[in-house]
Amino acid sequence: MTTPPRHTRLTFHGPLSEARADQLVTRLTANTPTTVLDIGCGWGELMLRILAATPEATGTGTGIDINADDLARGRKAAEARGLTARVRFLEESANGTPHGPADLVLCVGSSQALGSQLPQALGELRKLVTDHGRVLLGEGFWQRPPTDAELSRMWPDAKAGDHPDLATLVGLAVDAGFRPEWTETASLAEWEEFESAYLADTEVWLARHPGHPLAAETRERADRHRAAWLTYRGVLGLAYLTLVPAAAR
Repeated sequence: MTTPPRHTRLTFHGPLSEARADQLVTRLTANTPTTVLDIGCGWGELMLRILAATPEATGTGTGIDINADDLARGRKAAEARGLTARVRFLEESANGTPHGPADLVLCVGSSQALGSQLPQALGELRKLVTDHGRVLLGEGFWQRPPTDAELSRMWPDAKAGDHPDLATLVGLAVDAGFRPEWTETASLAEWEEFESAYLADTEVWLARHPGHPLAAETRERADRHRAAWLTYRGVLGLAYLTLVPAAAR
């Protein structure tokens, strides 16, 4: 049975351009990390690029996720780039993970894997990074307070308290024992490219298979997702924070 292809238009599982990815790789490899831990890695594209950019490093990368299809994609990409010996993709929960501390911890759009509340997740990230390492946190924030009408059209049970504003987000990172080396936010163009690519395969499949047994369910899911992102477009932001562990006073 023909089913919709999954995320073939996406390079990264988030609003991240090639230009920003190159800048992040350059910044995050400046310390030549020997161990990389990717929380909620998906297919681990950014981790693989970081490993490829540090061929002199003898350590490994560890990607953790609970989606078997994404992990399989990551393993295939690692093999194609000659990185199989330097990376492992593990299908397991990140909650209480024993795979740290690492010199570089990536947590992009995945803090919920470390705790239901952001302060808790940030506390876990501080434990998972070495004292001279770095954390890349990709985290949502409100660019402006959403209205009740907007919240009703976002994800199920969306609340204003689901995200902080940017200043509060950075403050929470500082409270958790970090200093922000770099603060940047995804652009509207990056959001639009990501969200369009996220649905593109499904939309084309629906146009070509209107009578398919899975079409009604797939159409409802796609329509719901599109309505949500067109509502939070320009309201929900994503911050990329490069965080430095602060030494104890």
